[in-house]
Amino acid sequence: MSRVLFVMITLVVFGLLIKLGLWQLSRAAFKQEWQSTLIVRQQQHALNYEAMLALVNLSKLPTGSESEAALLTGYRLSILAKPVNNTIMLLDNQVYQGQVGYLAYQVFEITPEQPWILVELGFVAANKDRRILPQLEPLEIRYYTLYGRVYQKQTNPFSDQLDAEQRADAPIRFQNINTAALADMLEHSLIPVVLQPENVPRYNLPQPWVPIPLSAQKHQGYALQWFTMAGVFLGLMSWIAYRQYRR
Repeated sequence: MSRVLFVMITLVVFGLLIKLGLWQLSRAAFKQEWQSTLIVRQQQHALNYEAMLALVNLSKLPTGSESEAALLTGYRLSILAKPVNNTIMLLDNQVYQGQVGYLAYQVFEITPEQPWILVELGFVAANKDRRILPQLEPLEIRYYTLYGRVYQKQTNPFSDQLDAEQRADAPIRFQNINTAALADMLEHSLIPVVLQPENVPRYNLPQPWVPIPLSAQKHQGYALQWFTMAGVFLGLMSWIAYRQYRR
């Protein structure tokens, strides 16, 4: 291997490892800022539905910030709404305290003209036989005063399809919260946030709250790993170069 090629490979790989470490540090800084934003939102008064719709429209405006910065997760919301129907929806492949299961939802209407909203009922464990779905009693169709916090699931670039499984007299099992696809299935507009109410009538199911999938500390740990790998790689290449020079 020529000296020029050796030096080029060393610089390219070393620079790539350093760049990955710096990217992780930038993600850590963003997550710290995002955590502070969530704390502030939790301390604010609950919004009404009109104010939430206004925020949704505002979040669609183009900005120069990262995509997560436009998320509405963490805002508190208070609504007077009723279930659209008696259908229970189950978000598949959820884990809570080491147990695999589903997040149960029901679609609610505020007024016939406004977008509907997906309301989380809570976590329910899955049967070992995937053909057997949990049987939950839907909330009866009448108006409820619901208050709690909203969240938006971050888009999975590898799988964001709704993939709804509809069977007669059974809950709808789906794979991802894709509000656009869900709105098409329901044939009605749907607000792109989910309400996790503190006062689900008749239910006492656990409600997982993981607004930040990876903490700032995790990103800092990954950054340290990349920087360590860069140092080890540079040391190894320097040792090889020294051996070649001695020969």
